[in-house]
Amino acid sequence: MTMTIAEADKILTANFAPWVLELGLSVAELGDQRAVLRMPWSQRLAREGGALSGQALMAAADTTTVIAVSAARGAFVPMTTVQQSTSFQRAVTDSDVLIEAALTKLGRRMAFADIAMTAERTGELAARASTVYALLG
Repeated sequence: MTMTIAEADKILTANFAPWVLELGLSVAELGDQRAVLRMPWSQRLAREGGALSGQALMAAADTTTVIAVSAARGAFVPMTTVQQSTSFQRAVTDSDVLIEAALTKLGRRMAFADIAMTAERTGELAARASTVYALLG
């Protein structure tokens, strides 16, 4: 029940807080059990020293999981983060980031995902995350 990229982009604009929208995320790819979002490089999201903020990466991973679950279910349903664990492997400087969430289990009430965050310019893995969601609807 995969949705279109246009439908997934509408989920972004209709269901996320204004500060999340300011990350500039856009849907790059969708599959039955995965989603890839792009976060454009912005100096506003960088911390001292020019590296992309970890908070921005964590919010992008969380948001990408919502899109992956929505694509797998065929529509947005209310859900909430139960757990998120992130490991940072290298700094991202002056590069868009591709965030890929792959669902490892999708049940009626819970969803689990693994997320890879890659610097688009170099192809290097910047961070990994895992998330657990409670599906409310």
